[in-house]
Amino acid sequence: MDTMLTQSPAFFTAEDCRVEDLAALCARSLTPAEVPLATEVAKNIPLYDAARLAPMLADGTARRGLLAEWARVLMQGAGVFVIRGAYADTSALDRSTEIYLNIIAAERAANGVAADHFGKAGSNDRIWNSLQKLCEADPETYARCFGNPYMQAACEAWLGPNYQMTAQVNLVHPGGAAQLAHRDYHLGFQTADLSAQYPAHVHDLSPVLTLQGAIAHCDMSVESGPTKLLPFSQAYRAGYAAWRLPAFRTYFEENFVQLPLSKGDAIFFNPALLHAAGTNRTTNVERFVNLVQVSSAFGRAMETVDRQKMCTLLYPVLLRGISGFSVSQIDAAIASTAEGYSFPTNLDRDPPVGGLAPETQAALMRRALAAHMAPDAFTAALEALATRQRA
Repeated sequence: MDTMLTQSPAFFTAEDCRVEDLAALCARSLTPAEVPLATEVAKNIPLYDAARLAPMLADGTARRGLLAEWARVLMQGAGVFVIRGAYADTSALDRSTEIYLNIIAAERAANGVAADHFGKAGSNDRIWNSLQKLCEADPETYARCFGNPYMQAACEAWLGPNYQMTAQVNLVHPGGAAQLAHRDYHLGFQTADLSAQYPAHVHDLSPVLTLQGAIAHCDMSVESGPTKLLPFSQAYRAGYAAWRLPAFRTYFEENFVQLPLSKGDAIFFNPALLHAAGTNRTTNVERFVNLVQVSSAFGRAMETVDRQKMCTLLYPVLLRGISGFSVSQIDAAIASTAEGYSFPTNLDRDPPVGGLAPETQAALMRRALAAHMAPDAFTAALEALATRQRA
């Protein structure tokens, strides 16, 4: 045991990274037997049919089995999976696309061209915090987009309950260049020097704090540049120290895969998976995706989101009982909007209620809906909760 401990690195450095080790991990193939609930395996990526998943999500035991399979895929398997037809009715996506395009035009007029994390400024348009901006612009459309039980199941498979949703629109124009291969938030957004200061066990921890995903707002052929992915690369423990190295980026470019997506498809992947948005080689396709970056309740989200304001806007929409909304859709919309974790708070003013933790925004919203609380009364209760939580 002592020998094993001394051989395990306490820190990862670029000098210790060998591309051969990554290649050995990525040389395997995913077999259908490893993902029995998938409809098919394409380019080592399991594909799931939303219509087949619907009855599983309605059954507690079957749902647990599906989530367990997705967790294995993200941790030990390909590191990525696709849900075909996650939005069978894409009308809400179409409406949100219109809203987002108006936001893009307004922000460009006000702020000019914004830079991207891993791509050249001007090759795409970004909307930061597209989650809140859509909720502010049209709470009903927001509820239809983010009240998605398949998204909720994917988030819970990796993060468990009470996760924090954020989202950012990425619109890549014809000719838009590819991003550089990278890993993502948290450690993926640190400089190489700073990343190297974190112990190896923190490198192991970082991927389980966040889930990456993307919702296709249009049909995306391979030529339009959907995300380039390197299946199994999330298993390379030193990847946060390695992804900037030329040899690793060369290996990525020689071995990545891409899958075409249809409007309404959703893709989810481990943030440690080496990936990059592809080049839009078309002349007429505006590749439009809403990227979701979901954080564990035990971590902190990348963006500051005014969840109190969003809850205030969303509550009347849910209270009216929009035609066609199921209980699971309402629950998913609340999960994407409200804070589901009790801490930090001021325990003098906000003591535990009925358990070990105080009531959360999400619990308050569910309680208010069950009691048919008037919107004004809910808004007052929400403000009172915020007052109690302040230091």
